[in-house]
Amino acid sequence: MELPERESMEYDVVIAGGGPAGLATAIRLKQLAAETGSDISVVVVEKGSEIGAHVLSGAVIDPIGLDHLLPDWRQASDRPLTTEVTKDEFLFLGPAGGVKIPTVGLPRLMDNHGNFIGSLGNVARWLGQQAEALGVEIYPGFPAAEILFEGEAVVGIATGDMGIGRDGEPKGEFTRGMELRGRYTILAEGARGSLTKGIIDRFGLNKNADHQKYGLGVKELWQVKPEKFRKGLVQHSMGWPLPNRAGGGSWLYHFDDNLVSVGFVTHLNYENPTLSPFEEFQRLKTHPMIRDTFEGGKRIGYGARAIMEGGWQSVPKLTFPGGCLVGDSAGFVNVPRIKGSHNAILSGMLCAEHVASALAEGRRHDEVASYEGAWRNSAIGYDLFRVRNVKPLWSRFGTLVGIGLGGLDMWMSELTGLSVFGTLSHRKPDHATLKPASAVKRIVYPKPDGVLTFDRLSSVYLSNTNHEEDQPVHLKVRDMDLQKRSEHDVFGGPSARYCPAGVYEWIEEGPEPRFVINAQNCVHCKTCDIKDPNQNITWVTPEGGGGPNYIGM
Repeated sequence: MELPERESMEYDVVIAGGGPAGLATAIRLKQLAAETGSDISVVVVEKGSEIGAHVLSGAVIDPIGLDHLLPDWRQASDRPLTTEVTKDEFLFLGPAGGVKIPTVGLPRLMDNHGNFIGSLGNVARWLGQQAEALGVEIYPGFPAAEILFEGEAVVGIATGDMGIGRDGEPKGEFTRGMELRGRYTILAEGARGSLTKGIIDRFGLNKNADHQKYGLGVKELWQVKPEKFRKGLVQHSMGWPLPNRAGGGSWLYHFDDNLVSVGFVTHLNYENPTLSPFEEFQRLKTHPMIRDTFEGGKRIGYGARAIMEGGWQSVPKLTFPGGCLVGDSAGFVNVPRIKGSHNAILSGMLCAEHVASALAEGRRHDEVASYEGAWRNSAIGYDLFRVRNVKPLWSRFGTLVGIGLGGLDMWMSELTGLSVFGTLSHRKPDHATLKPASAVKRIVYPKPDGVLTFDRLSSVYLSNTNHEEDQPVHLKVRDMDLQKRSEHDVFGGPSARYCPAGVYEWIEEGPEPRFVINAQNCVHCKTCDIKDPNQNITWVTPEGGGGPNYIGM
């Protein structure tokens, strides 16, 4: 069947992604237009059902980004952040106990005083309101599914078609996607965005960058008993339940009215294919220094997402003909601080300023090279440069030695601006780190109790995840035979364990195991796209509005 032509709309700037980075870009463009008496037309498309629906973070938020973007945000009656950090605690856990690490010995950049605890999704919703008030057009429920080119220049994006059946044929309610064309296109998709991945490959944006590194953050939101609540407390831990050679750690943040955000980050360069980040998180909550917080409480939210961890040396080139990367599309997370939203906002602002200058000069579809030249000398570059060796040291030497060396390196960088390590490489991409199942000791996890620990399916239910079932599977397996021959036979089927949503199953029945993809469970964390040992699984956008619908996360 020949599809009808798409309708097309023209803008000065098209932004793919309605998170903090994309919205900050849009807001700053409109601010600059108002300052100069000009008009800049801006559109934002967001794959979630509403702004904030797919936004997930811990979140302790450094307000520097909001302070620069909207200096009066603290005076707003509906401001999205109200709980200031009052106390920092750092724990090192063993199987049966642990120790509190004195904060006086930690580098100053690890101090969270002056930061806020809250929901990054609510911050995005609030930013969306500010953007619309300035005249930005925002279309949630419309995933950017395709990049539009004229020659080698990006000229916009197309949203996905709606109403295609699982067999790939249009259904009765079929609707063609829209073409949104712009003088410049900004990709603000977050970690491992499908369009960003394609653009990086097409233009070789990472040819002078190190491997990108990732973590998987799994989070729950709890309503705890008042006597267990310590408003403003920020608590981080390292060590158990992960083995020394697997990096990661936990957070517990107390905020608002008896809410506790609890989560666990597992670095995706782990070696044992039987390790499950979701199960490690569930085990964490049983630790004697952790579990008391949740006694008598109620779990009210769940989610998961990938986190960019490569830092300074892994940031790709940010510009290409006709567009730019901002926020987690570029990888601006500060790993030891577990923060990236401040840099996402700052990068959106920086990009907007350089794109606005290009627009004022009458330019279109060219490369805004000045943005690429500016970020490393900005506050973003300073934030990432001084922690650039923490992740590689952790990966090389394990938690015990690596964290100590990373702390020393941060102190040296803070006091002298220098590092005896220079800038270390990450060595391997995360998909290349798994050992064969025959070479490791299998990890056996306890069954959930349904009170403190839970299974995947009951967790996904709390994420309000929904996909239209009669649509093409948005998790594409390039070679199913390779999946059986390698992912299953060599590595023991790690997809069933690294996925935090129960999407993948190897059904051992009959003469051959069967690979099942429960795409309707997908929370869009992209871990499969990152960790599959053969890079045989590709995540693409499903129908608009599909995926999680996070509330207060």
